[in-house]
Amino acid sequence: MWEAIGGWGGWDELGATGTWVVTACFLLIGLAGCFIPVIPGHLVILLGAVFHRLVYPGNSGVEWWTFTVLALLLIASQVFEFVSGAAGSRWFGGTKWGAGGAFVGGIVGMFFMPFGLLLGPLIGAYAFEAWFAKQETKPAVVSGVGSAVGTLASLVVKVIVGVAMIVWLLVDILFIG
Repeated sequence: MWEAIGGWGGWDELGATGTWVVTACFLLIGLAGCFIPVIPGHLVILLGAVFHRLVYPGNSGVEWWTFTVLALLLIASQVFEFVSGAAGSRWFGGTKWGAGGAFVGGIVGMFFMPFGLLLGPLIGAYAFEAWFAKQETKPAVVSGVGSAVGTLASLVVKVIVGVAMIVWLLVDILFIG
């Protein structure tokens, strides 16, 4: 394909280098997205794998099962992120109302980036514990803090999954494919 475009034998090396540079940019931006809430980090990493497969001259080394593994890791991380605030609230002794409030607060908090992602579950768990479960201030605060701890745990999981996705992709490209 590259020779048809350029007709020059050195174009393959230039195309391969350019493809690797763009793929590396996808992976670095995706890893940054594990820390920066407005960037869908895991999705960007998956798109980097797709880009590499489609554009790399010759055999890219990315196998179909790698896309499956990357997609499953992406889905698992997203599910964990959505339920982590509620799970943290319950783990710290909150009621089902606190867990529900943390979940609702997490969704509302997405619209108030970046602080809303941490404060949303905390405020939601506290408010639901106080209003619906009729908890005193201290148990409601503990439930809210639990939701914040769960949300922070999801950040750690996001980073671990992002690194795992990158390592999986690079191992597939460099050693397996």
